[in-house]
Amino acid sequence: MGGGWNTIISGLMLYFFTTYGDVSAVQAGTILFIARIVDAVVSLIIGPLTDNFYRTRLGKKFGRRHFFLLIGAPLLLVVFPLLWISHQGFWYYLLVYLAVEMIMAMILIPWETLPTEMTDDYTLRTKLSSTRMFLSATGTFLVFFIPAQIKETNSPHAYLITGLIFSVLFAGAVITTYFTTWERKLTPEFLAELDAQPKVPVGKLVVDNLKDFGSTFKNSSFRKHLAIYLFSFTGKDIFATALTFFVVYAVNGSESFGLTLQALSIIGLPTTVLAAFLMIRKGPRYLFAMSYSVIIACLLALGAIYLLQPSSTMVLLVIVGLAYQAGRSVLEFTPWNVFPFIPDVDRIMTRQDRAGIYAAVMTFGRKSTGAVATLLVSWLLGLSGFLKPGSEGGVQLDASCIDSCPLVQSSGTQHTIALVVIVGPLILIAIAFAISRFMYLDPKSHAVLRTEIDRLEAGGSKDEVTSEARVVVEKLTGHPYESAWPGDAISPTATPVSTGG
Repeated sequence: MGGGWNTIISGLMLYFFTTYGDVSAVQAGTILFIARIVDAVVSLIIGPLTDNFYRTRLGKKFGRRHFFLLIGAPLLLVVFPLLWISHQGFWYYLLVYLAVEMIMAMILIPWETLPTEMTDDYTLRTKLSSTRMFLSATGTFLVFFIPAQIKETNSPHAYLITGLIFSVLFAGAVITTYFTTWERKLTPEFLAELDAQPKVPVGKLVVDNLKDFGSTFKNSSFRKHLAIYLFSFTGKDIFATALTFFVVYAVNGSESFGLTLQALSIIGLPTTVLAAFLMIRKGPRYLFAMSYSVIIACLLALGAIYLLQPSSTMVLLVIVGLAYQAGRSVLEFTPWNVFPFIPDVDRIMTRQDRAGIYAAVMTFGRKSTGAVATLLVSWLLGLSGFLKPGSEGGVQLDASCIDSCPLVQSSGTQHTIALVVIVGPLILIAIAFAISRFMYLDPKSHAVLRTEIDRLEAGGSKDEVTSEARVVVEKLTGHPYESAWPGDAISPTATPVSTGG
């Protein structure tokens, strides 16, 4: 669901708007930028709202997270297809896209907290998140496979048909999630913990929420996790946004072939299964290194193909595309399988359950950087002199084309597209790779952290912390152990208990 929607944004929307929407590349990028920024702000409100929705009658009846899934599904069915009506112009697409983005945020933010809600165990959370990412990989494949097949029929309504199919699939996924997942039970103890947070006026709540969002950056593990997530996902978003442009305008392939290259993401299904196994056995740093190395190699190979233009270009693009999509699937899998454990690091820092706040900050960051990246791509296209279909004086790439026909681009525009699709992602992925080497949250460290939280929750004294637990807590939080589990004092003369290791 989340993977499918974000893939649509990064892989289809800019191309659809510029080719079939009667808007320029810069206008298309502006639509995506404005809507994502507005939606990013809305996302910051939805996270804390779901955290506290248990106080309401609807929250108690349907669940503080599940209520939003329940109302999101029918809204998707009605609004989503409207986005895919061709030739509607700037203001129509801006307003409809804004509505779709806010509906998606209302669904995806509570959706992202569910693994944390459903279990405390590292292995079980990993299995739950892995299942989600497996289905997400399926969605990523369908996002490109379906329009590629429909485009082959030469239907003038190919994208509208695609939008109708997507709306049914997405709504079905949301309803299935509603009926097959659960939330942490509102036991008297948990309710007491939640209710200990005072009720405040709306204005103060907004200010407090902003402080809460800022406080997440005190969490060392989250800072690294967020940086890895944003750099890597923005890199792969830029690649997906520009790839169809690259195929059509830089190497003279068809639009259907460009979509088919993206549909090679089907390789993500078996690689996601492998990644789930390696996540439990090896931990996230191993997966980061594996995925980023593969992607960097593929980007370099793509650059060589563009420069050399061999006779077997299309075959080579398929080979590189398969390898890239395998690496990309692991890139997407890993951060969202690390995320369910971030709130545990926060819990030992604050003694609070703030999964919704962390999900909101991640979503805000993702949408903000994604918006900037899309705007940058569209701006570079416009600056290079990109000619949208129907531009005066343009020459069609395919003389037999009769509707929304791509035009021949200048060599400068072709080089710009190639630089965007290769160099931009390469730099961002390399930065994420470097940061990932300092990520210490893994199965072993989480087990120690979880044991320490359970010990403190059971009334254990901070004076009796083991040396191993002290080191792990300090490394994961980035703060002295003395500041952990606030409200429980530690003797200044206390000596860590030896673990014999």
